[in-house]
Amino acid sequence: MRALAGSRSLLAALALLSATVTAVASEAYRWKDRAGIVHYGDHAPESADGRVQKIPLTTGPHAAVRLRIDDDDGHYSAWAENALAGPVEVMLRFRRNSNFTGQPALPARAIVPANDSALVANLFTADGTRPGDFEVELEGVPGDPNARPRPFEYLIPLQGQGLRVDQGFDGRFSHSDPQNRYALDFAADIGTPVMAARGGVVMQVESDFAQAGLSEEQYGGRANFVRIVHDDGTMALYAHLQPDGALVGVGQKVRQGQQIGLSGNTGFTSGPHLHFAVQVNRGMRLESIPFRMRGPQGVLQIAH
Repeated sequence: MRALAGSRSLLAALALLSATVTAVASEAYRWKDRAGIVHYGDHAPESADGRVQKIPLTTGPHAAVRLRIDDDDGHYSAWAENALAGPVEVMLRFRRNSNFTGQPALPARAIVPANDSALVANLFTADGTRPGDFEVELEGVPGDPNARPRPFEYLIPLQGQGLRVDQGFDGRFSHSDPQNRYALDFAADIGTPVMAARGGVVMQVESDFAQAGLSEEQYGGRANFVRIVHDDGTMALYAHLQPDGALVGVGQKVRQGQQIGLSGNTGFTSGPHLHFAVQVNRGMRLESIPFRMRGPQGVLQIAH
């Protein structure tokens, strides 16, 4: 099996992997140097300050869905392995195909529970009298598409400063796509405590990115963030945290009002702020949804 880079937006699609039946999967390594900078490579370093972590080679250091192909004498099973503490929907497609078919037929979808794996499809030659080969790709999107959001009153996710919304629903700068249409950007100094607007389970954490800028191509989807899944299947995204600004771990249960991080200025951003959105999986696509939020002066009136 061979895993190739090809992910879309980090905050939306989790992985886009390709696999062939003729190559062998490899490993990647993660470590910090003496300056505290995180590195990734396909070989373990001879020396590093701190633990060297071996990770599956997927679409990059942060992909959370891994494709596994099991070979049973020419019949192949394609499995999706989910490293998140919340469900993920995956889709398997043929990227290249010669005399192979799938059961179920590709493209095939599956829902993979938290920290679990699921069989997506069995692959075998369509005509057993002829040889064949194939290449498949797996894409994953966080969340269960069967989730049914319930009405809920969220808390302001910041502590210790006056409230100012720099960009609201349908904001022209970066809130025009489905993932971010119903998002709020709260002005926040770097290091401002970030609080859980609603209780849930920490599903995903990114905390080691240190760059920021106005190039969407370079920085889009690269911000540090915490994703929390709620009991109705919705997910809250807290983004642009400072480096090492996540104060919770994957799988941790948090209560409403608990501190989960420190705001920052990472990723595609014009300045320090906290990006907050409530998202759901609408069937292999991540969408933000409107929400009700209460602040010190009562319920926010959010124009859109």
